[in-house]
Amino acid sequence: MKTDRSNVIEAKPRAPKRPSRMEAEAAVRTLIGWAGDDPDREGLRGTPERVVRAWEEFFRGYDEDPTDILARTFEEIGGYDEMVMLKDIRFESHCEHHLLPIIGKAHIAYLPDKRVVGISKLARLVEAYAKRLQIQEKMTAQIAAAIEDVLQPKGVAVVIEAAHQCMTTRGVHKPGTTMVTSRMLGGFRTDQKTRREFLAMIGTPGNHHLPNS
Repeated sequence: MKTDRSNVIEAKPRAPKRPSRMEAEAAVRTLIGWAGDDPDREGLRGTPERVVRAWEEFFRGYDEDPTDILARTFEEIGGYDEMVMLKDIRFESHCEHHLLPIIGKAHIAYLPDKRVVGISKLARLVEAYAKRLQIQEKMTAQIAAAIEDVLQPKGVAVVIEAAHQCMTTRGVHKPGTTMVTSRMLGGFRTDQKTRREFLAMIGTPGNHHLPNS
Protein backbone atom coordinates (compact mmCIF):
# COMPACT_ATOMS: atom_id res chain seq x y z
CA MET A 1 0.00 0.00 0.00
CA LYS A 2 1.52 3.30 -1.08
CA THR A 3 1.10 6.16 1.35
CA ASP A 4 0.29 9.61 0.00
CA ARG A 5 3.44 11.13 1.40
CA SER A 6 2.34 14.67 0.59
CA ASN A 7 -0.38 14.32 3.21
CA VAL A 8 2.04 13.07 5.87
CA ILE A 9 5.40 14.81 5.68
CA GLU A 10 7.50 17.49 4.21
CA ALA A 11 11.06 16.19 4.09
CA LYS A 12 12.43 19.60 5.05
CA PRO A 13 9.64 21.83 6.40
CA ARG A 14 9.11 25.22 4.86
CA ALA A 15 9.64 27.85 7.52
CA PRO A 16 9.35 31.62 7.71
CA LYS A 17 12.52 33.65 7.97
CA ARG A 18 14.20 32.84 11.24
CA PRO A 19 14.62 35.60 13.81
CA SER A 20 18.19 36.60 14.56
CA ARG A 21 20.11 35.13 17.48
CA MET A 22 19.84 38.50 19.21
CA GLU A 23 16.05 38.45 18.81
CA ALA A 24 15.88 34.88 20.14
CA GLU A 25 17.93 35.80 23.20
CA ALA A 26 15.72 38.83 23.79
CA ALA A 27 12.67 36.56 23.73
CA VAL A 28 14.22 34.38 26.44
CA ARG A 29 14.90 37.48 28.54
CA THR A 30 11.26 38.46 28.16
CA LEU A 31 10.08 35.05 29.36
CA ILE A 32 12.41 35.14 32.35
CA GLY A 33 10.99 38.52 33.30
CA TRP A 34 7.44 37.29 32.74
CA ALA A 35 8.13 34.33 35.07
CA GLY A 36 8.92 36.86 37.79
CA ASP A 37 12.71 36.89 37.91
CA ASP A 38 15.35 39.41 36.91
CA PRO A 39 17.18 38.44 33.68
CA ASP A 40 20.00 40.82 34.67
CA ARG A 41 20.89 39.13 37.94
CA GLU A 42 24.18 37.24 37.98
CA GLY A 43 22.76 33.72 37.84
CA LEU A 44 20.56 34.49 34.83
CA ARG A 45 22.75 36.85 32.87
CA GLY A 46 24.07 34.14 30.53
CA THR A 47 20.85 32.12 30.43
CA PRO A 48 19.40 33.56 27.19
CA GLU A 49 22.58 32.66 25.27
CA ARG A 50 22.64 29.17 26.80
CA VAL A 51 18.95 28.58 26.01
CA VAL A 52 19.43 29.57 22.37
CA ARG A 53 22.41 27.23 22.06
CA ALA A 54 20.32 24.42 23.58
CA TRP A 55 17.50 25.10 21.13
CA GLU A 56 19.96 24.78 18.25
CA GLU A 57 20.60 21.24 19.46
CA PHE A 58 16.99 20.41 20.35
CA PHE A 59 15.67 21.43 16.93
CA ARG A 60 18.47 20.65 14.52
CA GLY A 61 16.10 18.31 12.69
CA TYR A 62 14.72 21.29 10.79
CA ASP A 63 18.05 21.46 8.94
CA GLU A 64 18.04 17.78 7.99
CA ASP A 65 16.31 16.14 5.04
CA PRO A 66 15.20 12.59 5.95
CA THR A 67 15.12 11.65 2.26
CA ASP A 68 18.83 12.42 1.99
CA ILE A 69 19.55 10.32 5.09
CA LEU A 70 18.03 7.26 3.42
CA ALA A 71 19.33 8.01 -0.07
CA ARG A 72 22.33 5.67 0.00
CA THR A 73 20.96 2.14 -0.28
CA PHE A 74 22.43 -1.26 -1.10
CA GLU A 75 20.98 -3.58 -3.72
CA GLU A 76 23.36 -6.53 -3.27
CA ILE A 77 21.27 -8.29 -0.64
CA GLY A 78 21.67 -11.88 -1.79
CA GLY A 79 17.96 -12.43 -2.09
CA TYR A 80 17.32 -11.55 1.56
CA ASP A 81 13.62 -10.78 2.01
CA GLU A 82 13.01 -11.29 5.73
CA MET A 83 12.35 -8.59 8.28
CA VAL A 84 15.01 -5.97 8.99
CA MET A 85 14.48 -4.40 12.40
CA LEU A 86 16.10 -1.85 14.66
CA LYS A 87 14.53 -1.58 18.10
CA ASP A 88 14.91 0.51 21.24
CA ILE A 89 16.08 3.63 19.39
CA ARG A 90 16.08 6.19 22.19
CA PHE A 91 15.01 9.70 21.25
CA GLU A 92 14.26 13.06 22.82
CA SER A 93 11.76 15.38 21.23
CA HIS A 94 9.56 18.31 22.27
CA CYS A 95 5.79 18.62 22.30
CA GLU A 96 4.59 21.31 19.90
CA HIS A 97 1.75 22.26 22.25
CA HIS A 98 3.75 23.06 25.41
CA LEU A 99 7.42 22.87 24.28
CA LEU A 100 8.04 20.21 26.93
CA PRO A 101 10.15 17.07 26.43
CA ILE A 102 8.93 13.81 24.92
CA ILE A 103 11.35 11.02 25.82
CA GLY A 104 10.98 7.52 24.48
CA LYS A 105 12.10 4.83 22.10
CA ALA A 106 11.21 3.85 18.57
CA HIS A 107 11.09 0.40 16.98
CA ILE A 108 11.38 0.20 13.18
CA ALA A 109 11.10 -2.75 10.81
CA TYR A 110 10.75 -3.18 7.06
CA LEU A 111 10.47 -6.01 4.58
CA PRO A 112 13.07 -5.32 1.87
CA ASP A 113 12.19 -5.69 -1.77
CA LYS A 114 15.26 -4.77 -3.82
CA ARG A 115 17.30 -2.65 -1.46
CA VAL A 116 18.35 -2.16 2.14
CA VAL A 117 19.81 0.78 4.03
CA GLY A 118 22.55 0.96 6.66
CA ILE A 119 21.06 0.48 10.11
CA SER A 120 22.62 3.69 11.44
CA LYS A 121 20.51 5.56 8.88
CA LEU A 122 17.32 4.33 10.59
CA ALA A 123 18.51 5.80 13.88
CA ARG A 124 19.42 9.06 12.13
CA LEU A 125 15.97 9.14 10.54
CA VAL A 126 14.36 8.98 13.97
CA GLU A 127 16.60 11.81 15.14
CA ALA A 128 15.76 13.98 12.13
CA TYR A 129 12.08 13.89 13.02
CA ALA A 130 12.52 13.89 16.80
CA LYS A 131 14.60 17.06 16.72
CA ARG A 132 11.58 19.13 15.71
CA LEU A 133 8.45 20.31 17.46
CA GLN A 134 6.30 17.21 17.35
CA ILE A 135 3.27 15.22 18.31
CA GLN A 136 3.95 11.52 18.64
CA GLU A 137 1.26 10.43 16.19
CA LYS A 138 2.69 12.59 13.40
CA MET A 139 6.27 11.54 14.09
CA THR A 140 5.27 7.86 13.85
CA ALA A 141 3.60 8.42 10.49
CA GLN A 142 6.50 10.53 9.18
CA ILE A 143 9.12 7.88 9.90
CA ALA A 144 7.06 5.15 8.24
CA ALA A 145 6.27 7.29 5.19
CA ALA A 146 9.92 8.25 4.65
CA ILE A 147 11.05 4.61 4.71
CA GLU A 148 8.26 3.56 2.36
CA ASP A 149 8.93 6.42 -0.04
CA VAL A 150 12.69 5.93 -0.36
CA LEU A 151 13.22 2.18 0.09
CA GLN A 152 9.91 1.06 -1.46
CA PRO A 153 9.87 -2.10 0.69
CA LYS A 154 7.15 -4.74 0.91
CA GLY A 155 6.13 -3.42 4.30
CA VAL A 156 7.02 -0.95 7.06
CA ALA A 157 6.28 -1.06 10.78
CA VAL A 158 6.95 1.70 13.30
CA VAL A 159 6.04 1.63 16.99
CA ILE A 160 6.92 4.48 19.34
CA GLU A 161 6.66 4.37 23.14
CA ALA A 162 7.20 7.65 24.97
CA ALA A 163 6.57 9.65 28.12
CA HIS A 164 5.27 13.18 27.68
CA GLN A 165 6.26 15.76 30.27
CA CYS A 166 3.31 17.89 29.24
CA MET A 167 1.16 15.39 31.19
CA THR A 168 3.67 14.23 33.81
CA THR A 169 4.95 17.60 35.09
CA ARG A 170 1.84 19.74 34.49
CA GLY A 171 -1.86 19.36 33.79
CA VAL A 172 -3.07 15.97 35.02
CA HIS A 173 0.32 15.12 36.64
CA LYS A 174 0.40 11.41 35.79
CA PRO A 175 4.04 10.24 35.99
CA GLY A 176 4.83 6.74 34.79
CA THR A 177 2.38 6.97 31.89
CA THR A 178 3.56 5.80 28.47
CA MET A 179 1.95 6.62 25.15
CA VAL A 180 2.22 4.00 22.38
CA THR A 181 1.62 4.74 18.69
CA SER A 182 2.02 2.49 15.67
CA ARG A 183 2.06 2.73 11.90
CA MET A 184 1.82 -0.46 9.82
CA LEU A 185 2.13 -0.39 6.03
CA GLY A 186 2.20 -3.07 3.34
CA GLY A 187 2.85 -6.58 4.62
CA PHE A 188 2.75 -5.50 8.26
CA ARG A 189 -0.75 -4.16 7.74
CA THR A 190 -2.20 -7.01 5.68
CA ASP A 191 -0.45 -10.03 7.24
CA GLN A 192 -1.29 -10.62 10.90
CA LYS A 193 1.47 -13.22 11.27
CA THR A 194 4.12 -10.74 10.15
CA ARG A 195 2.70 -8.08 12.43
CA ARG A 196 2.64 -10.47 15.41
CA GLU A 197 6.24 -11.47 14.73
CA PHE A 198 7.31 -7.83 14.78
CA LEU A 199 5.43 -7.06 18.00
CA ALA A 200 6.84 -10.15 19.69
CA MET A 201 10.39 -9.17 18.67
CA ILE A 202 10.07 -5.71 20.21
CA GLY A 203 8.86 -7.28 23.44
CA THR A 204 5.14 -6.53 23.30
CA PRO A 205 3.64 -10.03 22.85
CA GLY A 206 0.48 -8.94 24.65
CA ASN A 207 -0.14 -5.99 22.38
CA HIS A 208 -1.15 -7.78 19.18
CA HIS A 209 -4.25 -5.65 18.96
CA LEU A 210 -2.40 -2.46 18.16
CA PRO A 211 -4.41 -0.70 15.46
CA ASN A 212 -3.57 -1.55 11.84
CA SER A 213 -2.70 2.08 11.34
